[in-house]
Amino acid sequence: MSFQVLRLASSGLIVVGTTLGLTLFNAMSPVEWFSVSGFGRSAPRVALAQDAETVYAEVSPAVVSIESDSATGSGTLIRSDGLVLTNAHVVGDARSVTVILADGTQYVGEVIGYGETGLDLAVVRLQGDDSFPTVRIAEPGSVRTGQQVFAIGNPFGRFQGSITQGIVSRIDREQGLIQTDASINPGNSGGPLLNNRGELIGVNTAIYAPRGSAGNIGIGFAIPIEQIQPFLAAVNQGAAPRTAQQQTPFVEERTVQPLTLNSQIQGRLDDNSGILPADNSYFNAYSFAGRAGQQVVIHMSSSELNPYLILLSPTGTALAQDDDSGGGRNSRLSVTLPDDGTYLILANSYAAGEQGNYQLELSTIATNPQPTVAILQTEGLLGSSSPKLEDGSLYEEHSFQGNAGQTVTISLESSDFDTYLILLGPNDQVIGENDDAASNTLNSTLTITLPVTGTYRIIANAYDSEGQGRYVLTVR
Repeated sequence: MSFQVLRLASSGLIVVGTTLGLTLFNAMSPVEWFSVSGFGRSAPRVALAQDAETVYAEVSPAVVSIESDSATGSGTLIRSDGLVLTNAHVVGDARSVTVILADGTQYVGEVIGYGETGLDLAVVRLQGDDSFPTVRIAEPGSVRTGQQVFAIGNPFGRFQGSITQGIVSRIDREQGLIQTDASINPGNSGGPLLNNRGELIGVNTAIYAPRGSAGNIGIGFAIPIEQIQPFLAAVNQGAAPRTAQQQTPFVEERTVQPLTLNSQIQGRLDDNSGILPADNSYFNAYSFAGRAGQQVVIHMSSSELNPYLILLSPTGTALAQDDDSGGGRNSRLSVTLPDDGTYLILANSYAAGEQGNYQLELSTIATNPQPTVAILQTEGLLGSSSPKLEDGSLYEEHSFQGNAGQTVTISLESSDFDTYLILLGPNDQVIGENDDAASNTLNSTLTITLPVTGTYRIIANAYDSEGQGRYVLTVR
């Protein structure tokens, strides 16, 4: 088994190979935690404001298809005088491209600017009109892990105006990339990633996929506003390059090493390992055969680098990711497998260039374990007397005593509302958060190895401002 990262341009079949001026930043860093103090988030999740139908009606007229000599992609009209934002690898080194609006109208577009230092962005100017529909651009710093997002584009160069939805899976503002599970495919390249207000928060640029998979598996990447705005300023000032920048390799393939259950191996990340194009970090890949309902624990430890773990399902869906749940900087995943088949483990490092030895352990949990004593089990009610977080969602707070290195599973269940679970450590930092324990439930679950001894606080929360009703909270 091997796998590859695909950029999203399409020329009839999947276009893989090289991309123009593409720098992929660290999308594999941990989620950006927010703090909860004074019974409110300092950076609240965006409350559900619009559904897919509303966002599509507002935004789709401003999403275009772009055809160059070598690729087909998508773009977004950001100014009424015909300025289109897209990826550099969509337009390639073409001086002009064909731009097709949502209503089928075609224009010749002039490529007037490229991103510098490998930034995969370009701007195309249309001629002949000054009243094009446009998309609003979100404020920098407004993107939050877990928020609802939408992608509109031209997947596979054949289905113009397609919309998909998902969440922001992970973000890294310092490095500069948004990871999303919204389904984006070859041909979506250059199209907008949108928040639920219909504002552009990123430009879709790449997907991660097992070899042989032509489409999305739940790991997609978008260039965020923080990278886009300086580029647009350079275009407005006439300072952006007018020619395509140096090409850099974009596809990385590695052989996957089989791994047996209940085994331990020693590995090393170095120049002989694979490189995730998303952040230039080293990785080694391992596969194992799993059964539906089987519980597995994956632990990666090292004294020489900061481990990071990623688990992919037999269909390529990203099941789980972890940075520091294994104690210290070590990583740990505890997962109930959803299907029979071959699973893929990526033994990765937190940052680009980290090298060193590590130990990887894959173990199973007994199918009939002895009953676990509940540390805390209580029923609660979210209602008119409950406090609210800054996004208007109701919550109740509970606490328990925990010890460093102790592994706990916290579940929040309700038949009345969509639950949201947040765990705060003794110093009020966010240790973990979860919306849905699985794709077929609205209940929330966290399995966490506690980093320190002290009092931990649980925020039993509703996903949005409409949620209220009875719930059961259990800590084991």
